[in-house]
Amino acid sequence: MTFAIHRCAQSRPARSFTPFLAGARFLSGASARISFILLLLPAMVTLAQESYPVHPDTVAKEGVPRGVVTAHRFTDSTVYPGTERDYFVYVPAQYDESSPAALMVMQDGAKYVREKGEYRLHHVFDNLIHRGEMPVTIAVCVNPGVVPGGEGAQDRFNRSFEYDTVSDRYASFLIDELIPEVRKSYAITDDPNLRALGGSSSGAIAAFGVAWHRSDQFRRVFSTVGTYVGLRGGNEYPTLVRKHEPKPLRVFLQDGSNDLNIYGGSWWHANQTMLASLQWAGYQVKNVWGEGGHNGKHGAAIFPDAMKWLWKDFDRPIETNVSEHPEIKDRLIEGESWKLVSEGHKYTEGPAVAPNGDVSFIDGPRGEIWKIAADTNKATKFVDDLPGVSALMYDAAGRLYCARNKALTVTRIDPDGRRTDLCSGVSCNDLVVLEHGIYFTGPTEQAVWYLPIDADGNPRGDGKPIQAGKGPKKPNGLIVTPDRRFLMVVDAEGRYVWSYKIDAATGQLLYGQPYSYVHTPQDDMIGGADGVTMTKDGSLLVATKLGIQIIDPPGRVHLILSRPSLSGKLSNCVLAGENMSTLYVTCGSKVFSRETKLDGIAPWQPAVQPPKPRL
Repeated sequence: MTFAIHRCAQSRPARSFTPFLAGARFLSGASARISFILLLLPAMVTLAQESYPVHPDTVAKEGVPRGVVTAHRFTDSTVYPGTERDYFVYVPAQYDESSPAALMVMQDGAKYVREKGEYRLHHVFDNLIHRGEMPVTIAVCVNPGVVPGGEGAQDRFNRSFEYDTVSDRYASFLIDELIPEVRKSYAITDDPNLRALGGSSSGAIAAFGVAWHRSDQFRRVFSTVGTYVGLRGGNEYPTLVRKHEPKPLRVFLQDGSNDLNIYGGSWWHANQTMLASLQWAGYQVKNVWGEGGHNGKHGAAIFPDAMKWLWKDFDRPIETNVSEHPEIKDRLIEGESWKLVSEGHKYTEGPAVAPNGDVSFIDGPRGEIWKIAADTNKATKFVDDLPGVSALMYDAAGRLYCARNKALTVTRIDPDGRRTDLCSGVSCNDLVVLEHGIYFTGPTEQAVWYLPIDADGNPRGDGKPIQAGKGPKKPNGLIVTPDRRFLMVVDAEGRYVWSYKIDAATGQLLYGQPYSYVHTPQDDMIGGADGVTMTKDGSLLVATKLGIQIIDPPGRVHLILSRPSLSGKLSNCVLAGENMSTLYVTCGSKVFSRETKLDGIAPWQPAVQPPKPRL
């Protein structure tokens, strides 16, 4: 039933007939009918002409070993509970269980293995594998899930939910549930360079989405009439492709000028936009455009040639050229990637750079503070008895200020080891230390607090913090701009970093507003942004679920750095090192570093006025 509905959707007229009806409604009788037919004729001719010769590689050939296709059913998903789906496994004749095979996963799977269908994947793979134009490859052709409604009720069709949603949910289904089921019977490689995905329409965006979110598992994508439009946020992909640090993907795109143009957008223009983004960002991408509609005719006709290109040089790793990437070449060092600095912790957070170049971070659940030496980049523990510690910040004298959200205080640790609790009764989650005072956020209060301090780091006045500003739903990480005039505060449950003007005389925060936009996963209701740091030119670096987002002074994301690890929350970041260009991040149980071209600035350094940005 699922496949039948999909075929019906794919066989719809390629163009909306609304303009033709609008042109005919002012006529009547035979004249109206004749005029309507004349108006409709160009579209009818276009559709009638959409036929393609049978590619020789889509038919069985004498002397070519034939693979086997078997049908299966999967009903045990926890990612999509209650769903049932058919899937088909193609195993080539050359498969040897002692040598793990490459893998290709096709969405809307049934149509790819029909003997009288358009694609006839089994014949294509037989021929290409026989000639060595693709590796020995097992194909898993899987249908979208259906939740049976029962007698007298409509089923729930999961196709759009699974395929069009811009998240890693469908990737988790394939990687954690379906593929392990297939691997019970067949040996499949773990090499992402030898793993591909494909699909048509929503199946195409699903294929791209899996590779995009999990390039550690899949790196080749075959996409025909891809649904990169606003059904469930798919129109965001071209923007993310431009802004995200490029991933090692190879992508084949096909579409036709008579593709759909409906409420969600124009498929034809969306695919061209996708191509432009991939090319701009330096990806390995190939496109074939035609005049066809929203169907599989053109895609099936070029399927064998697309597979040849997709699997070309399959024995070599896929690489993306970033040497001329406009947003990378002046920020990152080509060939430099994340390096593991420390691991084995329970949960790392709060990295802070000291005036001598050392970087300190916390293992919060254990009440520990660790220090990464500037000269060796090695981490050692120097505090193990500070329960509730959640963030750190140094001042120019090398005094370390510790936010303690459970102890309801800010603790100062002097260079000689002496400890002083500076306030009490207000929970402190994150903080920034300036010459005249400490700004901090609590884990739940919708407020930013201020504690005035003197030159020795001791509280001024009555020693009680005041509420300096209000705004974010859940205030989290915070940092000051290079000129010390504005305070930036992350909203962990929103899409913005708030900006406040600082009144140094009173500590009050003025004119607060949600200012810097942060990209968030489409499938999440909570943004999840956390810690922040700053560069001398006023760029803001924010640790988020998508990676480290680099935001210009007017509040626009220019670049998203890849997460150093898919496991553990990316919680915070700081620039340190001799030139303040080494980026340290805390991620789950680990700490990573990366050499960059960025020019960081710490709140204890002299204030500088950043250049006026391009508006």
